[in-house]
Amino acid sequence: MVLETVELLREEIPVKQQPLTLPAHTKTGLVLVDLVNGFCTVGAGNLAPRELDKQISKVVKESVRLSKAFSEKKWPIFAFRDCHHPDVPEPPYPPHCLDGTDEAKLVPDLLWLENEPNATIRCKDCIDGFLGSIEKDGSNVFIDWVKNNQIKQILVAGLCTDICVLDFVCSVLSARNRGYLSPLENVIVYSQACTTYDVPVHVAKTNKDVVSHPQELMHHVGLYLACGRGAQVASEVFFE
Repeated sequence: MVLETVELLREEIPVKQQPLTLPAHTKTGLVLVDLVNGFCTVGAGNLAPRELDKQISKVVKESVRLSKAFSEKKWPIFAFRDCHHPDVPEPPYPPHCLDGTDEAKLVPDLLWLENEPNATIRCKDCIDGFLGSIEKDGSNVFIDWVKNNQIKQILVAGLCTDICVLDFVCSVLSARNRGYLSPLENVIVYSQACTTYDVPVHVAKTNKDVVSHPQELMHHVGLYLACGRGAQVASEVFFE
């Protein structure tokens, strides 16, 4: 039933996407959203997968590929880590990615970014990384990163397509349109390097505290909404 619904959505609300080649002459920044143990590593926490999730594994693998390519080219990387204070809840979600725990750390295959000179790591305590980049003095770490690196376009990967990725993309697009992110022009979501979590309908029916969240369906919805807000969607990513 879910697969049939996904196919129907693809027909009724198609997401325009195509292969993307990143040119050497256009300054591109890579943005990684919440590739942390608490969302990606089996059994790591309340919002981590309970068993091996092929889609999440694929996203991590592709994000590692992109990160290594950007590192080799000395292109800028911005990685968000979901990170919460124990006394500050984030409803409707249970406690997750608490500050100082392994849940809030980047997945093992991306820990090297902590020592990557071209990478900026940002702990965020909210769904929207753009808002989570605001400092107490009103400055914004992400805006500064774009301006300091003179980034023309960003390539976005990570979790979850319909939640943190979507909220971040929408905020960035609004900020760009208002002139806060010059010289940023393009916001690109890489569909093969994004996904969301999976709570099948039959699981939700057996637990009154759980809302169904079919992975493929909600991933498609997230891509569609991002595209509708003005983001580009890439089906594949290559380098010149």
